[in-house]
Amino acid sequence: MRIDMLPTDCCGTYKIRPGIFLRNGASIVPGGVNFSVYSSGAKACELVLFRNHAQKPFAVIPFPESYRVGNVFAMIVFALDYENLEYGFRIDGTWNPLQGELYDGRRCLLDPYAKMIAGREVWGRPVDKTEKFPYRSKVVLDDFDWEGDQPLKLKHQDLIIYEAHVRGFTRHPSAQVKYPGTYAGLREKIPYLKKLGITAIELLPIFEFDEFDLSRKDESGKLWYNYWGYNTVGFFAPKAGYAASGRYAMQVDEFKNLIKELHRSGIRVLLDVVFNHTAEGDETGPVISFKGIDNKTYYLLTAEGKYYNFSGCGNTLNCNHPIVRQMILDCLRYWVSEYHVDGFRFDLASILGRDPDGRPLHNPPLLEALAYDPLLQDAILIAEAWDAGGLYQVGTFPAYGRWAEWNGRYRDDLRCFLKGDPGFARAAALRITGSEDIYDPRVRGDSASVNFIACHDGFTLWDLYAYQCKHNETNGWQGTDGSDTNHSWNCGAEGETESAEVQALRQKMVRNAAAVLLTSVGIPMLLAGDEFGNTQYGNNNPYCQDNEISWLDWSMLEKNQGLFRFFRKMIAFRKAHPVLRKLSSGTPKGYPQISLHGRDAWRFDSSFESRLLGVMFAGRTEEQSDEFIYLGINAHWEAQQIWLPALPDGMNWKVVVNTGCGKDCFFEPPLPLQAAQAFLLGERSVVICVSKR
Repeated sequence: MRIDMLPTDCCGTYKIRPGIFLRNGASIVPGGVNFSVYSSGAKACELVLFRNHAQKPFAVIPFPESYRVGNVFAMIVFALDYENLEYGFRIDGTWNPLQGELYDGRRCLLDPYAKMIAGREVWGRPVDKTEKFPYRSKVVLDDFDWEGDQPLKLKHQDLIIYEAHVRGFTRHPSAQVKYPGTYAGLREKIPYLKKLGITAIELLPIFEFDEFDLSRKDESGKLWYNYWGYNTVGFFAPKAGYAASGRYAMQVDEFKNLIKELHRSGIRVLLDVVFNHTAEGDETGPVISFKGIDNKTYYLLTAEGKYYNFSGCGNTLNCNHPIVRQMILDCLRYWVSEYHVDGFRFDLASILGRDPDGRPLHNPPLLEALAYDPLLQDAILIAEAWDAGGLYQVGTFPAYGRWAEWNGRYRDDLRCFLKGDPGFARAAALRITGSEDIYDPRVRGDSASVNFIACHDGFTLWDLYAYQCKHNETNGWQGTDGSDTNHSWNCGAEGETESAEVQALRQKMVRNAAAVLLTSVGIPMLLAGDEFGNTQYGNNNPYCQDNEISWLDWSMLEKNQGLFRFFRKMIAFRKAHPVLRKLSSGTPKGYPQISLHGRDAWRFDSSFESRLLGVMFAGRTEEQSDEFIYLGINAHWEAQQIWLPALPDGMNWKVVVNTGCGKDCFFEPPLPLQAAQAFLLGERSVVICVSKR
């Protein structure tokens, strides 16, 4: 053994030595485990060791003063059975809440760098209120066999994102998987995802959280969980309750196996990450980790020691403090290097650009560091460019040439235009063609905009055309939660209906939305289940609904096979035509890359009453063949005669999609137009035409 790995001291029966100060958290070293923790205000620190699931520690080892360098304590403890080990830290210091100091040497705290967290291994198992230490840090041996896997490298322009909730994706009995509601269950559905054709899956939070956090019972005694998981307990640890093997502490391997299999199918993995707040909440919230370790460092505090609440969840992380910034960088580097994660979507990302007083920074150190970090250079970075404090930065988010953004204006403008609201023709044209009024292509490129019409937060795509207003009564807030501005339309009947006419119209509207989304410039994002008409029964905020409201009902896939085929074919169409992604090296002579049209070719009507829009994409394929694609949208309730642009000699338009033709509206092979460039576009219909030589 190396001499610098030999014990130098004893504490009771345990042999110890000064640890490796540059390693945060717990890590296995020759002969022992290295423990390290930062705290700026600590007067003393103790390592607390437990056997798995034990109520009382079997050892408490103080860090000698000589085991401290600056504000970091580090110690190697030898001959530990790390597989049967749980640990925490006790940090002693000043208790002065008015100054933001919450040190209490009696409290056992979770390691902020814990790679695995015990105590919440089984989803839905209630927290033991008598448990003094409900969250337990565990040691992880990073020895997973990746079998040569590497994070996938795919151009941003080629992304087709599929947003999904790990538990909700397979929890419904209709999913017919062996391990419902787990990483393993999602793995069983990879053949389906491959068949659909998506190129990236974006998972709602999988960092360890407590589903009982902020949970409550209604008058009937029914328990409402924190189902979505936007309340992180540990940033480095995968959610144990999402693992079929969680009770055996195998959640790390199970999640890595999921990622490896997704990569084998050509699907990138993106994580929805929450660095804007933690599960510790406000002054009335629990002390789990950060509050007791270094409250003043980790959180934005007022002069009175209260928590700024730009997250809407009680506290706000002090993201641009050097220590917090380093933790976030370390966290993302860990998920990229050890889990082969391909990218991240940042919840309420505008918070990541605030200073210690909550003011927006012109050049936020954290965002800049993430953009230029060498380990993250291939990682996809997507910002939800707003926060709960009123900061809205869609188009102005500090991007450093790296960040993409959820384009909330795309969602709102396309929802309004497609259902026939007046005054949105110009806005819809801008959104479909890349939102250049928001994202300067000379600065942001062609893939800054993540386009979506539905996401986890709001109506599903089906519900967008089945409900005029939200129906959130079962959430327990008397319908006061969730957005009142949905830009939805029920197609003539609220909710479920037996009307064949209404059902057919809803199917058409969903197809219209999918066709437009998958031909728009930018990165398209689909909500899981939208491809087969999944419903949340009008609930636009099912954050607490761990039941059939949120779980995907896979029986709808059989019922709506035609809808699924349409989505699959539209995805394949987008992949087959790079001209839609503005990747062309040139254009046919005399034609712009993108042009707008109305009833007459080259005459776009952007007036208030206009509900007709034509967009033509022109470019050259890799084989240097000329290619044209025409997208025509009639959001009016009456059919409209349109004239398509004339093509170069020898080229003719063929119809690929016409949603006015019912369920069988995707034509393979494409249908030649009967009358040159003239086309009767039906009411509330979308047409896609192609020409290539």
